[in-house]
Amino acid sequence: MSITAGIDVGSGAVKAVIMDCPEEGEPQILAAESSRIRRREVAHVVDDTWNAALTGAGVDEIAYVATTGEGQDIPFATGHFYGMTTHARGALHLEPAARAVLDVGALHSRAVAMDERGKVQAYKMTSQCASGSGQFLENIARYLGVSQAEVGGLSLSAKEPENVSSICAVLAETDVINMVSRGITTPDILRGIHESMAGRFARLLRSLKVEGTVFVSGGLASDVGLLAAIEHALEKAAKGAPTPKVTTHELAIQAGAIGAAIWGAFRYRKLGKGEPAWNTAIRN
Repeated sequence: MSITAGIDVGSGAVKAVIMDCPEEGEPQILAAESSRIRRREVAHVVDDTWNAALTGAGVDEIAYVATTGEGQDIPFATGHFYGMTTHARGALHLEPAARAVLDVGALHSRAVAMDERGKVQAYKMTSQCASGSGQFLENIARYLGVSQAEVGGLSLSAKEPENVSSICAVLAETDVINMVSRGITTPDILRGIHESMAGRFARLLRSLKVEGTVFVSGGLASDVGLLAAIEHALEKAAKGAPTPKVTTHELAIQAGAIGAAIWGAFRYRKLGKGEPAWNTAIRN
């Protein structure tokens, strides 16, 4: 059997993938699903996301169900992997040139350096303050009356970005309220927020001495304004030295789940295979 699954339970969403991971050849994604948690019970979100992935993959048996993030208590899981390990391997699958992954989550962000096999070399995380997180940016967008999908484009259209110096989420939100009262435009505010976040991310990556391609994963990976700000921040920090390339993928939010599925296949073979973790006939 070569069919494995990965489930990544984050602070803001649950992600699930089902993959075909043969001993020879590249792993293939059969299904990928994600669901926002919002105010729902996490266990229900896991069940819904998992069932949607099973339907999409159309498989009857799964050799190994690997979890990551906060998913260690899922009752039908076979094993659990650390988030930095799974994000590194998932990023490498989506972008083989990646040598670092910047995971921008709902409540915190982390930078992970890895080698060409996806082995973690070093990592750094933002502090507990949430001003470098997806939830922080979502709160700002909600206050400004724009959707998450609009944030990136508006940021790119900024003319005079407003500086947001505070690293505290509460104080930064207060800054935004003051900006609105002073008539600062929404694009300039958003670009200022992006640049503040990007500066923190660039410092994380610099502390790891990252060279080569940086893969951005997590819920904000599709924010084109943030990606542009990260590129600019890295260019400034390089001071004439080669600047790491910043890239992402349409499935970047699934990086942790993908990495979990791939490492699950490795562990399954390493342990001498065995009985499948999931059998539709038995479970039903």
